[in-house]
Formats: sequence, structure tokens, C-alpha cells
Amino acid sequence: MSASIGSQVRRTAASVDPIVTDYAVGYFNHLSGITYDAVQSKLIDLPSEVEFVCELLRNSGAADDKVERLSKDILTQLSLQLEENQAKLEVTGDTSKRLLDINVLQSHNSKANLNASLGMLGVDNDIEHAGRNMDTRVDLKKLAKAEQKIAKKVAKRNNKFVKYEASKLIDEKRDDDYDSFFLKINPLDFGSAAGKSKDIHIDTFDLYVGDGQRILSDAQLTLAFGRRYGLVGQNGIGKSTLLRALANRELNVPQHISILHVEQELRGDETAALKSVLDADVWRKQLLSEESKINERMQEIEKLRTEFEEDSLENKKLDNEREDLDNHLEQISEKLIDMESDKAEARAASILFGLGFSAEAQSKPTNSFSGGWRMRLSLARALFCQPDLLLLDEPSNMLDVPSIAYLSEYLKTYPSTVFVVSHDRIFLNEVATDIIYQHNERLDYYRGQDFDSFYATKEERRKNAQREYDNQMAYRKHMQEFIDKYRYNAAKSQEAQSRIKKLEKLPVLEPPEEERSITFKFPDCEKLSPPIIQLQDVSFGYNETDLLLKDVNLDIQMNSRIALVGANGCGKTTLLKVMMEQLRPLKGYVSRNSRLRVAYFAQHHVDAMDLNSSAVDWMSKTFPGRTDEEYRRHLGSFGITGSLGLQKMQLLSGGQKSRVAFASLCLTNPHILILDEPSNHLDTNGIDALVDALKNFTGGVLMVSHDISVIDSVCNEIWVSESGTAKRFDGTIFDYRDYILASANDKGVVKKH
Repeated sequence: MSASIGSQVRRTAASVDPIVTDYAVGYFNHLSGITYDAVQSKLIDLPSEVEFVCELLRNSGAADDKVERLSKDILTQLSLQLEENQAKLEVTGDTSKRLLDINVLQSHNSKANLNASLGMLGVDNDIEHAGRNMDTRVDLKKLAKAEQKIAKKVAKRNNKFVKYEASKLIDEKRDDDYDSFFLKINPLDFGSAAGKSKDIHIDTFDLYVGDGQRILSDAQLTLAFGRRYGLVGQNGIGKSTLLRALANRELNVPQHISILHVEQELRGDETAALKSVLDADVWRKQLLSEESKINERMQEIEKLRTEFEEDSLENKKLDNEREDLDNHLEQISEKLIDMESDKAEARAASILFGLGFSAEAQSKPTNSFSGGWRMRLSLARALFCQPDLLLLDEPSNMLDVPSIAYLSEYLKTYPSTVFVVSHDRIFLNEVATDIIYQHNERLDYYRGQDFDSFYATKEERRKNAQREYDNQMAYRKHMQEFIDKYRYNAAKSQEAQSRIKKLEKLPVLEPPEEERSITFKFPDCEKLSPPIIQLQDVSFGYNETDLLLKDVNLDIQMNSRIALVGANGCGKTTLLKVMMEQLRPLKGYVSRNSRLRVAYFAQHHVDAMDLNSSAVDWMSKTFPGRTDEEYRRHLGSFGITGSLGLQKMQLLSGGQKSRVAFASLCLTNPHILILDEPSNHLDTNGIDALVDALKNFTGGVLMVSHDISVIDSVCNEIWVSESGTAKRFDGTIFDYRDYILASANDKGVVKKH
């Protein structure tokens, strides 16, 4: 049959690159060796496999009518071959469907294909992708180059582009369960990955969002293994879209590189937090399950052998199966040893502890945690899996300062590639080895630079580009003036023609991209006499035997710039509610100026907005009394300009919604701003604008924040909430961070991998 298929393919695709035809022949020959059960159980969709190869031949230049005939002929031949295979299997007496055909075993041994054994052992989940991941007799390097060349031709001819759907990895609305999706994205490969590069280079691609809006054009993505990349850019530019496209392998990431994307919070259930982290490593979980099933089957085989004669055909088949299972068991053991499976629980517990989970909390079910804590669980699961490519989207948004300090230290020694979207400057300065700047539908690389170096270099690049553009425009103008003046002058016409040619050869320069500047402004407020807000010997709890706060003595003045820090769950939100008189203390008292107006920015401010309304409509309903023009002007002072204020807020980015929330705070003309994680979702320009506005505000500021750079820029006083109380910290935010890291090191939480 091999000769027949080879001649058919080569006649059909005579004009096609031989590398492609060799690949097609090898692929079809491989299909002729698959089992009848594999097709019947839909492990392999034969028509789809044939169509895949035929489409490859079409795209490589083969005539459509010839390929169509080839497709029908090959499908007919393969169907007949399947029937022959099944008839042969029935002759050998294999009625259990768990005893492997000797010929099939030989082909499987060469590939170490675990899927066949899984199916025969009753395991539902595929471990290896059953589509294009097949053995061929073609040089794989040549094949990869040929496929890239073909893909470029096809994309250029059909104007195709990469589109994405939201990542399903940790999405509550996903159709697949986590394990299935993990194995789909990261098929378990028992073949040796030794010598295979884990660098990622994706050459010349376009990326669109679902509605056809292009966010990258002719872009190149290069990620060197072991480097830590910070992806930065303005809100709405498409950074998260790029991460999702990588997470779903919509972009061509080599299959042997494992990927994990932390995007959304974990869906809670009755699973304990520690077990949830252990189960996140689906390879380990699957291997342990397979190891158990193989051991059970081996015991069954030993019992079955006693029922037949020693030299019988049945015992030979059982021996063949046992030999195959022995090989798989050895491979599984090697994999488990490589991933240090015996140390997994201790490593998972250490990661959870570093992210704020006490030993007691680690045994609680995941559905008992709030959204922020479940987000931490998602992060812990990813760190535990230790993928070759770790994708993080604003990981610090749901973390407190201690957890961010732990995460920064952990990532510094992360052995693989990290690709993180973040606007936290201090975090990027500590973690990133390189910065990638996404703007104007392209990616610019700043290798070997942290965020501060990138920011300075980017500005220098922009100035140089502006200088070059201005010089060329002045030169063009000078040349054009000469041409216009002397083009029809007999004495100067030859020189004018020469300058016309020079002008035509000049490279066309685009004017440098101007970054949109954003300005926030909080309204000035009248002065108040003290006390503004004062807490004296305040204790609070829902019963006197279990106090959340004890003996707190703090106060806020009109010129205060205070940062409230501490681990999540230590009473920061409770303290804020006591200050705003939403909760009454059990002991002590809270003094407030009777004319005091307080504005509160909640971390989940979006929950209070009607996203089906425009920003102007929502503000006019929530804070009535002004004209639409006044609301639009006010929104404009927070960067919501033009049509942004008139479109539905559900179409705005997270940073734009935050700006609407900040604008609404000002309508009450507050004396004190209490801000809970104000920098979340804001891009660099937005954070800079917020910092400047808070510095210039004439009232007081109390800020709960994880962003050390914002705290350092705005606040001159640190309050720490820990051990059931809150008190002033003697030092800067960097001193507090060092204190946290020292405590973590003393407990052995932060350590090398």
C-alpha cells in the first residue's frame, strides 16, 4: 500500500515541493497503521486527518480537482485497510479489547504512545494530541521550514489573520474542565525533549480581536528561555489579547513548550486549597493515576495467565501486553522522578504560605475563600506547575504588599520564561530582565532593561526619531522650494531634475507617535478645624471574645498622606469602615468633624456602575444637578474625552472605568479621599496622572494600596495592620518591604528553586 500511496500523491502533486509530498506520504502511511477501535471510539477522525493533508497539498500548489480525487481514493483505501486490520484482530482471538495486537504493539513501542494504552485501560483523558503530532520519515527541521513557508504564502493569498477567543484555562464559563484543557494545551510527551530549544520565535504575524480590530501588524515575538519579560503599553492596546493568544496556542508556540496563563480567579468547590494546588499539575495527577491503573492491570494479567496453558496464544498476548505496560511504567516513573513528585506537597505548601495562606487555611475548601483569595490560588497553582512559559496578567492587582514581595522574590529565581503584563514599576524593576513595549500595532524590545531604564530609553528614542523626522522634513522643504523655483528655468532645470530624483529616493519617515497625556484633578476643598477623623482606643469585633481590631489610636488630618498596608484579611477594610462610621466600635470612640465629607473609592468600583449606561448618563443619575456638557467637561479632566463619555461603559477598558469612578468622587467635593487599590487597571500614564492629582489635592488622603511606587510617590506616613491592631510604622514603604522579606526568610518561605 505504501508504494501505491506514494505514487498517487506524487502524481497528484507533481509541482509541489518534495519535502511537502514526502510529508504527505509519511502521514498517509502512518494512518494505514491505526487500529479499528481507535476510529470507532473517535480517538482519530479519519476524514479530518485525510482532509488536513489534502488541504496542505492544495495550499502548496496542487490542483483542486486532482486533490479531490486523491482524497476520495485515499479514504477508500484506508477504510479497506481498517477492515482488514479488524479481521486480522478477530482471527487472533482478541475479544477482550484490552489485549494488544502484536503488530500494533511494535509500532507503539517505537513511539512510546501512551494514548492507546490509556484507551484500553479505561482512561478517558487523552494525554497526547491525536491530530498532527504523528511520526513521519521526513526531516523535521526541513518540514518546519517548509510549513512556515507554506503558511506565509497561504496567509498572504487569503489575507488570513490570527483571531482569539478568551482563555478557558481558569474561566468559569469554559466548556472543557481544567484537566482536559490543560492536556489539550500541554500534551504529555514521553519522547525525549533533550536538545530541543525552549526559545520562542514567532515571525511576522497579525493579531486581531474577535470584532476584526487589529492590534498587531507584521509583529515578531521573541522570548528567550529563562528570561523574564514585562509587557507594557497603554490601556486597551491589546496586551491581554496577546497573552490569551499565546495561552491558547493561537500563535505558533512549539508543542514541547508547556504554557500556563493566570488570568481569572479559580472556581471554588469543596476541594482543599492544598489539594487544589497539587491537582493543578495535571501531568503529575495523570501520571499517578496511570501508574495506579497499570499496576492494577499487571495484577490482573498475573491472574489471567494462570487460566491458560503456558505456551498458549493467549499467554503470549498477555506477555506482550505486560511488556508494553512495563515500558510505560518505567517511563512514568522517570517522569515522576524528573518532576520531583515526592516533594510536591511540601513545595505546594510553601508557595501557599508565601502567598498568605496559613497552615489552617490550606486545609479549607476553595469555595470558602473570597474572589481575591481564589485569585491567589490560581497564582499558586501556576507557580507550582512551573511551566516553560508562565503568563501573568496584572498579578499584583489582587495581592497585598507582603504577597507581592514574596512573588517578586520567587520570580527572580524562576527557572523558565516569564511573560507578565503589569503597570507596577517597582515590581517590573525587580522582576523583569527585558521590557516589551506594545504600541502602534507593533512590539518594541528593550533588552536587558528594567522599567526605569526602558522609560528613559523610550523617551530618548522618541526624541531622536522626532529630531530625524524634523530634519528630513526641513530638508524636503528646502529641496521642494528649489525645485518649485527652478524647475522651468533653462539654466537650472537640470539641477532641479537631479533634486527631484534625490527627493524621490529619500526614505519615507512616519512622525513619531505622540503619547496621550492624561491629567486628573481633584477639586480644592475648604479647610476644616481638627479633629478631622480621630480614633482613640478603638476595639472592634462581632463579639467581645473575638476582636478584629484592638486599641487602635490613629488620626487623619487635612494634609495627611497615609498608606495603610498589611496582609489581606488582617482588618484593613474593617478599619476603613470604622473610620467611615459604617461600623461602630465595641470600645473607644471615633471623632469626626461635623462638616466632613469623605469620598470612598472601592476596589470593585465597577460593581456600583450601570455598565449599560454611558458615563454621562450614569453620573447624571447618580449625582444629579448638572448639565450633560458639564459632566462631559468633568470627565474630560480624567481622560474620558470625546465619544468615550457617551458610549456604554461596558465597552470601556478597566482603566477607563477607573477614571470614571475617580471623576465621580469629585462631584461630592470631598475633604478626605479614602482609596482602596486606586492604581488597579490604570496604565502608566493613568498612574502618573493619579499620583500628580493626589499630590496636589488640598484635602487628606488615606490609601490602601499594593503599588509600592505609588505609595512612595504620594504617602509620607505608613500604617501597618497586623496582629489584630493597626499602628504607625517607623520608616518608609521600602523599609516595610524589607521587614516583610526578612520575616519571610526567617520562616524559610522565600528560597531558591
